[in-house]
Order: sequence, then C-alpha cells, then structure tokens
Amino acid sequence: MATRTEQQPKAKDKTRELIDGLNEDLRGEFQAIIMYRLYASMVQGPWRQDLRAFFANEIPEELGHAQILADKISSLGGTPAAEPSPVKVVKDAKAMLETALAAEVETIDRYVKRREQATEAGEHGLAVRFDDIIADETNHRDEIRQILARWP
Repeated sequence: MATRTEQQPKAKDKTRELIDGLNEDLRGEFQAIIMYRLYASMVQGPWRQDLRAFFANEIPEELGHAQILADKISSLGGTPAAEPSPVKVVKDAKAMLETALAAEVETIDRYVKRREQATEAGEHGLAVRFDDIIADETNHRDEIRQILARWP
C-alpha cells in the first residue's frame, strides 16, 4: 500500500492534468461564445430571425459554463485560459449549424472525459457539475440535430 507521501505526487499530477483539461474546456467555451455571437450576427436567409435568436440564446449558458470552469481552475491553483480555441467562421446558415453541431459533439466528449478526471482527482463536486453541463450540451446538440433534420 502506498504511503501518504507516495500518494501526494500522484494526487498533484492528477490535479495538474485536471487543470490542463479544464483550461482546454474553458478555451472551448470561449470559442462557443464567440462562434454563437458571430453566427447570430452573420446569419442570413429566410430563417435569419429564428436562427439569430437560437444562436444568441446559446451564449448565456456557454458563459455560465465558462464561469464554472474558470472558478474551478483558480480554486485548484491554476490560471484560467484567456484565449479561445480557434473559431471556424462560415457564412452559410446550414454550415453554421453543422459547425455548431460538430463543436457540441466534441464538447460532450471532452466533458465526459473531464468528469472521469475530476472523480480520479477527488473533485467529486466538480464531477457532479459536469453531469449538468453534459446535459446542457446534449440538449444543444439535440436541438441542432432537430433543426438540421428539417433543413431543406
């Protein structure tokens, strides 16, 4: 059985890995906020009003996720990322939806992994928060799929 001093470096490594992953997630949330803001402003065509509202309405939830992540990174002793992941700018409404769908699917995959890392690092409260965030992102994914299913 490992002694307490042998366990400490492993715990620190797990916490460092978690902080690094949370920063990746934070950059992804910043990316989503920017992407949805751009798409809400740029969308054109017969569904402009509906899609503008849809994209704009995603922003507050993504901002809330960013706040949770930044606060947790800081409380774990890390420095929250200050830059987004690259934002894919497209002009066609359907391409906007497809890009947003791909981002949501990727985000869900990352958060499932991060929930496991949080549990392994002993951050059980954070793991539970990820259940809520995963549910939010899954709802976003499903809504976009529904919009695309009806796309002409």
